[in-house]
Amino acid sequence: MAKSLRSKHKRKMRAEKRKKNGPKELARLKHALSLDGKAAMDGMQEIATVVPAAKVTEKKVDVATGGDADIDDGKMDLDSKRRKKTHLDENGQYPTWMNPRQAKKLKGKRIAKKGGKFKNKKNMAW
Repeated sequence: MAKSLRSKHKRKMRAEKRKKNGPKELARLKHALSLDGKAAMDGMQEIATVVPAAKVTEKKVDVATGGDADIDDGKMDLDSKRRKKTHLDENGQYPTWMNPRQAKKLKGKRIAKKGGKFKNKKNMAW
């Protein structure tokens, strides 16, 4: 998509604007950082514990306490009680992020595998 002449022209103009304004923005950013860099860090030390970047990269540091802590390797705390194939938890519930159509499809597959018939409610005869 976005292949019309109008969009091509807009992209071209945005690129030219970035070229023109880029050096100005960079100079403004450098000036703001050099001007207020020390003052901002002094103010931050009153509010939070400031840990140097080198210390954080060389070993795992708990940022909240500023000291060493037992942190696992960035793995998320997943719901291990959920079955991977059916996505059902121990109560037979699907996850909240799952689309109802997808849940219905998985239910149909599960029931067909057991040998029962899965009735489609949309095709009901009145």
